Amino acid sequence: MENLYRFRIEQLRELMRNKGWDAVIITGSDPHNSEYPAERWKQVEWISGFTGEAGDIVVTDDHAGLWTDTRYFIQANRQLEGTGIELHKTRVPEQVLIPEWLEQKFGKDCVIAVDGLSTTVAFAKSLPSEPLSVPNLLEVFWKDRPGIPQTPIFQIEAGESRSEKIAKIRSWMEGNCQGALLVTALDEIAWLLNVRASDIEYNPLAISYLAISQERVCWFVRKDGELDDTTAETFGMLQEEGIEILDYDTPLDGMEMQAMFGNISSDPDGLNYAVFHENAAWLSDCYAPISQWKSVKNAYEIQQVSEAHIRDGVAMEKFLYWLEKSLDSGRQVSEWDSAVKLGKYRSEIDDYQGDSFETISAYAEGAALPHYITPHENAPVLEERGLYLCDSGGQYLSGTTDITRTVPLGDCSELEREDYTLVLKGHIDLAMAVFPAGTAGCQIDVLAREPLWSAKRNFGHGTGHGVGFFLGCHEGPQDIRQNFNKTPLVPGMITSDEPGIYREGMHGVRHENLLLCVDAGSNEFGKWLCFEPLTLCHFDTSILRLDLMTKAEIDWLNDYNARVREVLSPLLPENVAEWLREKTAAI
Repeated sequence: MENLYRFRIEQLRELMRNKGWDAVIITGSDPHNSEYPAERWKQVEWISGFTGEAGDIVVTDDHAGLWTDTRYFIQANRQLEGTGIELHKTRVPEQVLIPEWLEQKFGKDCVIAVDGLSTTVAFAKSLPSEPLSVPNLLEVFWKDRPGIPQTPIFQIEAGESRSEKIAKIRSWMEGNCQGALLVTALDEIAWLLNVRASDIEYNPLAISYLAISQERVCWFVRKDGELDDTTAETFGMLQEEGIEILDYDTPLDGMEMQAMFGNISSDPDGLNYAVFHENAAWLSDCYAPISQWKSVKNAYEIQQVSEAHIRDGVAMEKFLYWLEKSLDSGRQVSEWDSAVKLGKYRSEIDDYQGDSFETISAYAEGAALPHYITPHENAPVLEERGLYLCDSGGQYLSGTTDITRTVPLGDCSELEREDYTLVLKGHIDLAMAVFPAGTAGCQIDVLAREPLWSAKRNFGHGTGHGVGFFLGCHEGPQDIRQNFNKTPLVPGMITSDEPGIYREGMHGVRHENLLLCVDAGSNEFGKWLCFEPLTLCHFDTSILRLDLMTKAEIDWLNDYNARVREVLSPLLPENVAEWLREKTAAI
């Protein structure tokens, strides 16, 4: 495999020499700037073997480099070994990002080629010279490249009709953007139209573009061959409401788009460079507030996702009971066995649509990789000692879940106990936060880090990300992390709370719940907000260092575990319910 990646890079270099290109950039995204691309657009993985969710490759005649962030440093060092590709670290103080690196190496006169379909306009414009747009650049080498997916498209209930959402965006467009608005983000399109599909694994999305003007709504979507019944019915309903169903590739025909709409506006942070290149003469920048609207869940969505978390909690408690009893009985259980078993429990839930991401089932040193990939074969076997980390989630018609539990499997070292406790303190301190309206996530991130910082420990990823309603497990515009993001947290937003600590070659700890931002009342100092946990699954208290915890933290933990017990026990088999009562006893 090592020689294979070297060979592929050399193939690319030969093309570069023939074309006169100084550098080629291969991004880890797709034509819609998706965090998780479909198999067709996993170009970074194809040419380098790197499987992380965030990474871009630069190839020159004498250098090949992968740029990725702190979550993937350990993984990248392992996967790039022998490929000749050098790791360039991002989100660190000494980072040199791709545009700066290229300018340092070539100045402003370099010839840069990019796959325009998988490169955003914003990124292309940040480069030291205007890049060449070469759509599907790697296809000449990638002979068995997967096609563009086309899965059944169906409608959902979301508490607000698509006609209401379209009317809302049309109202906003008046005076805010020129001509039609071209929406390229797949989750925004799914939200606006109240449709879902499964074109991207773990993400209920349809590969498409959407154009909205005051006169027309045009959905550019794959419709090759004979449509399945579900998609045909969905298209029929949309067309009855005046939504035109057109070919997916239409936005790449600039003359046709201009004839249809005249002027067009789009978000350069999400629009791909190939579409921009074909429409630049009549295209202008426009930052529509769709992601903001999508992030604030309505009453129906909140009620539905709350119920989804109850059902998901039942699956989690059944799984954790099975795990403990299996090890107690001497049964051999691997990381992969555990992931499969949890998936089975989730699949028993009526409206289950699949997992919301690939389950991270990691024991001991595997858990030191924040985005560990559990081996399907020859996976590490769990032992009755140390820490096991499971980060998982489900996609349900009623919502999206994301939960991490770190579980002591037996005797733990003092360092494991300390790390476990400090991370849980950080989780609790953020969950208990009360803050004034208008506060951004970056302003309260420190609450989850302070217990770790006090002990001179830290973690390299963000503390929290937004979560969609039966949409992406990761969404914005809000987050909780150190990077400056001025988006305020507002009631109705769902955000994760997941501090961690990772010790290479030893262990990892992460505790994660999803939190709903809610109104905490008003007084003479203004309006206040706080969080309510949506996730329902107990935290193991058996290895806690209680001397490191405050009374307020212990009270919160006891109250939370009691609520888990009260809500879930009636829904569990009696043996599991009795076990849960023991696990949630007050400390």
